[in-house]
Amino acid sequence: MSNILIVHGAYGGPEKHWIPWIREKLENYGYNIIVPKFPDPQNHDLNSWLMVFNDYRNYLDENSLIIGHDIGSNFILHILEDFNKKIRAVFLVSCFKGRPNHEKFKNINPEFTDKEFEWKKIKNSCHRIYLYHGDDNPYIPKKDAVRLAENLEGNLNVIRNGRHLDQSSGYVVFDLLLEEIKNELY
Repeated sequence: MSNILIVHGAYGGPEKHWIPWIREKLENYGYNIIVPKFPDPQNHDLNSWLMVFNDYRNYLDENSLIIGHDIGSNFILHILEDFNKKIRAVFLVSCFKGRPNHEKFKNINPEFTDKEFEWKKIKNSCHRIYLYHGDDNPYIPKKDAVRLAENLEGNLNVIRNGRHLDQSSGYVVFDLLLEEIKNELY
């Protein structure tokens, strides 16, 4: 049985967006799903998120998957850069590098997003990387997602009218993500 870690975004949580739906679907297939609650933007920094993650670090192995949304995807990049195991696959939804040009995100801690990542280390920590980006994302330009996918040598899925691929964009169900996870597991 594979363990699957899901990391929510800055203004998200274990019960927001498509996370409850995908959790239920994957649990029904018999997978162990881990969805920690990370600190919210008013109380977070990279260290506080790492402290939460450390409780689950030992659940990850070569059969594990990690799924992230928004800044949770950026957090996953930090994890992979220093991870001493190679996991099966990573799924990054609305991931970005640098600071989004939007009022909602101007106070997000820059240590999540402004770092110069060591791309080779990240790529060596997992077998495959999948990225998902709405072609009309109001926070992150498509060119940023393309550049990130190139740096990671990942498979980028640009989703028409997907916006931020969150609940306000109509994403309480995310069929493409589920199908690609299932393809990875079988």
